Amino acid sequence: MTIRRGFGQPDEEPAGGRPRIFRARPSDKLPVRSAVRNAKLAALPVAFAGRQAMGVGKRALGRSADAVHRDIQLRTAQHIFEVLGELKGCATKLGQLLAIYELALPPDLAEPYKIALGQLQDSAPAMLPSTVRAAMAANMGNDWRSQFREFDEHRAAAASIGQVHRAVWHDGRDVAVKVMYPGARESVISDLDQLRRMSGLAAVFVPGADVKAVTEAICDCVMEELDYRAEAAYQRAFAAAYADDPEIRVPDVVAQRGDVVITEWLDGTPVPRIVAGGDQRERDRVGMLMLRFVVDGCARTDLLYGDPHPGNFRVLPDGRLGVVDFGACTAWPPAGFEELALDYCRAIFEGGPLDLAAATRRHGFVQSDRTFDVDALFAAVLPCSEPLRHATFRMTTPWLRTQVRRATKPRLSNVARECTMPAYFTPFARSSLTLIGALTQLETEGRYRDEIVRAVPALAEVFDKLDHDGDRPVDLTAVRQRRAQTDARRPSPG
Repeated sequence: MTIRRGFGQPDEEPAGGRPRIFRARPSDKLPVRSAVRNAKLAALPVAFAGRQAMGVGKRALGRSADAVHRDIQLRTAQHIFEVLGELKGCATKLGQLLAIYELALPPDLAEPYKIALGQLQDSAPAMLPSTVRAAMAANMGNDWRSQFREFDEHRAAAASIGQVHRAVWHDGRDVAVKVMYPGARESVISDLDQLRRMSGLAAVFVPGADVKAVTEAICDCVMEELDYRAEAAYQRAFAAAYADDPEIRVPDVVAQRGDVVITEWLDGTPVPRIVAGGDQRERDRVGMLMLRFVVDGCARTDLLYGDPHPGNFRVLPDGRLGVVDFGACTAWPPAGFEELALDYCRAIFEGGPLDLAAATRRHGFVQSDRTFDVDALFAAVLPCSEPLRHATFRMTTPWLRTQVRRATKPRLSNVARECTMPAYFTPFARSSLTLIGALTQLETEGRYRDEIVRAVPALAEVFDKLDHDGDRPVDLTAVRQRRAQTDARRPSPG
């Protein structure tokens, strides 16, 4: 058997490669002790506050406010990059999500975080070849090499809790071998315990939410990603459903042993490269294929693909969209989801604030004994419906920033503070928000409404009425006037 090696010699880090913006970490070991990991996470806001205090002194010494502010951002971004990259596990997954959601930040704040977080996955410390060999032996037995004709001991790609190696299976197929980092399971469990302890703070910002239930739903989703047997089963289901599809390709699962999963290798152009330099026609095509895969996949497999960030997609030489990484899948839809979608669409597109309020209570998005500003909720939700209100729509960064700012304004009167999210809805929210972030990165224009109707045919009747009305955008003036009247009636503090 031939062992294909990358740069360097066995048990050595690669000597070559592209330069890094931030310095690499010297070890491939994960800090798994709970106290160490929690201290590193807790240090982030403390360090940021310290930098702000130092910035006051620098301004007093004559440095411009802009220069000091930029320096604080870059140092904070590097700190986030280093801590999340070292912790891996849940923290690295958070970094991947932030690399998408930074699109929602104002441009002057987003750039340093984009630089730092965008490097997270590629810059995570690689397992040394000796560690790879030990992990493969622990999962596939000491004779694991006999299963391969070739095996590259240096990683081809990084994942949140593991890394991928390129190899040739014993039957001649090119394969991707995903190996979980030793200690990753313990690290993730520690992260989740920390999340549970910190989750109570969320009640200060979202007092209407059932924080405990949503936190547990998030923890369940993350724990699912530690189960490579489940991941292999999910991928087999998608591969069978898309076996003959002319637009989507899901690689077959070749084998799964413990914390190792082996799948067919996909050669293609990673979607992040298309985000960076693809022409708009290709960006539109790829974005709509990503949307189609997520929404249509539920109907084909009864599973929701939960992690549609650009790094999990690539364009194959024949033009099809290849999909990898099926660890974050969930049985879908739950009972009553179609009714929920129909109720909300009728309220938004055919009804008014009172209809939306009734649907919000009926489906558990506000606690039964809690009052909330129904006009403010309607005014907040309407702009989010724009992709479905028109026959075609282009996702843009300014549009996403506007929606996120509206939902996260730290005002006591913000209606988002009065609402909650049912625990069962958490996987859908994660998948949807990640997908919207990816479509925004691509600036995808397409027929979003048609794709949603493919997934939920019952919505066709609602959207047909929009077409008969000439596809007119809703007039928000009356809603804003009602909200202004409501604000005027609200007693002032104190």
